[in-house]
Amino acid sequence: MTFSEKDNEFQLLQLLRKDDSSAKKDLYHQYIPYLTAVCSRYIIAEADLKDVLQDSFIKIFTSLDKFEYRGEGSLKAWMARIVVNESLKHLKKNKQYDFVQHQWELPDVTNEEVDAPDIDDIPAHVIQEMIRQLPAGYRTVFNLYVFEDKSHKEIASILDIKENTSASQYYKAKKKLAEMINVYKMTL
Repeated sequence: MTFSEKDNEFQLLQLLRKDDSSAKKDLYHQYIPYLTAVCSRYIIAEADLKDVLQDSFIKIFTSLDKFEYRGEGSLKAWMARIVVNESLKHLKKNKQYDFVQHQWELPDVTNEEVDAPDIDDIPAHVIQEMIRQLPAGYRTVFNLYVFEDKSHKEIASILDIKENTSASQYYKAKKKLAEMINVYKMTL
């Protein structure tokens, strides 16, 4: 039985829990594009990306018994969380963060606004590539804040940094993205 995007996650999950090898193959082929996009927000090098995705799928397949189905889309969200966590684990293990840790109190940059440029006429893949070009610390905090909806307090805890460092990295990421967007728009 081959599953498509429209097929019920619950049915696929039932087959996966029975250790159905074709269901594993279907799950992989159905979700690998999405999970690759999630992973590529954090991991830039192609070899590292493949390693993280492989580790993620191993964890997914070995943890299916712990997954609690909560409705259509919950399996996809659960797998994305695993990919994000495995990506962060990889970055930490390889010390690929480039955070500037300050011992003194930083000004509150969260209240400073960066004028967000209009991105309506910029293709999504171009924006995604701009995010991938950010330094690792900026990119990681930006992704956690924007895509994973984490607060600076949560990000600080996840990354073992100060809350002000998270806020500062996010502010700098927004500023750098705005600059890249403005440069891109000048070339249109």
